[in-house]
Amino acid sequence: MPILLSAYEAPEDKEDIFAKKACPAFLAFESAAYLEDMTIELPCRCKPEEAHSVVWYYQKHLGSNKTRVLTDFDGTSVVDSSQVGHGTVLRSRFSIRLFSLLIFRAQEADTGHYVCGTSSGQFFYGYDVDVQQARRISFHQKPGVPAPKHKQPARIGRLGPYQVFTSFWPWSVCDRCGVRGEQTRVGLCYLQSDYLHVRYMRSSPGVAPCGSSAVPHRFRLGRGEKGAELAVRGCHYPCPPEPAVNVERKTLMEFLGYDEVASRVPVYYHNHPVDSPLVLACPGAKPHYAVAWDRGQVPLYRAQYMEGLNKTARVYIDAGHHLHFRPVKLTDKGSYHCWLQGKLAAEIRLGVYLRLGRQRQLSDPESTYALQAIFLCYAAYTLLFLLFLVLRFSWKCLKGKLA
Repeated sequence: MPILLSAYEAPEDKEDIFAKKACPAFLAFESAAYLEDMTIELPCRCKPEEAHSVVWYYQKHLGSNKTRVLTDFDGTSVVDSSQVGHGTVLRSRFSIRLFSLLIFRAQEADTGHYVCGTSSGQFFYGYDVDVQQARRISFHQKPGVPAPKHKQPARIGRLGPYQVFTSFWPWSVCDRCGVRGEQTRVGLCYLQSDYLHVRYMRSSPGVAPCGSSAVPHRFRLGRGEKGAELAVRGCHYPCPPEPAVNVERKTLMEFLGYDEVASRVPVYYHNHPVDSPLVLACPGAKPHYAVAWDRGQVPLYRAQYMEGLNKTARVYIDAGHHLHFRPVKLTDKGSYHCWLQGKLAAEIRLGVYLRLGRQRQLSDPESTYALQAIFLCYAAYTLLFLLFLVLRFSWKCLKGKLA
């Protein structure tokens, strides 16, 4: 089912980057923070030229005896995100592509150390990953009204040996063009201190993600003191002008019934059993991309479909921009469009079918449709029969009068 696979684009540059970058003599860890439900990529930034395959190791805590080996020696792992749920273990959510480790729908429990190496015990490069759950979601849905500005950084921790703040990404681009869209902004929890472990590489000196192992154990925050934020606001952005097209060709395509704009959008097909969970991922989406979903021509705005707004919602969008069905119903079949960076990116035509051996119920839409069709046919035949009787009776009366 390729439409549900999170897309991975191979780099166009054919130059061997491993020939230029030597691996460090002392294994250090690059600190990184992500929002839960994002699909993240950890590139193996260095390796010897003679190493033609890599193994990834995972440890929750450095030096622990519990180590998971993530390998695809038996064939590149292909992950179907439609089967990935919140409780799915890490082993069924990873894939190795061109030496990079991809983790689909990263969860808070995936926080820890990831090391790129070989099966013989060589280690090349390491990451200290902190996956943060969105503890707060704010909405500013009125178009043209900007969201309140957040202080940079927003201090929320106590003074002393460390301070805690939320660092916000820039606002994303408008996720739709030509119609009302939405922008999102991710805020991640960071800790600033002069006492962080030196083994962890950080983009800013003295700053590390709140859940990073670079933070000394005595500074560790409680569950309620850390977490990410997600802000959403309305936007409206005009579509860029279409490139010049041949008028004669456009007229011919319109005469033949083809929509050139729609034909440029790739179409994917997927059939799914009824009453089972489904997750749709927009092909080509990356963590920092703006993603939007439409059902047919109806936009699915986060203000109504964001995960957590309605505890009983069956259809919702998570923080990683995946569209969830919990579970799929027969009425969900149809066309779904996803947008990337403000442009229409793909159309997913979802078909829903009944499982073999499942008993039909009168409440099923297909059963209702079948009963309506039978009733209409019966009514039509009844009317034709009555019309035939009336015409026959009228003909006999007319024939008797003429005689």
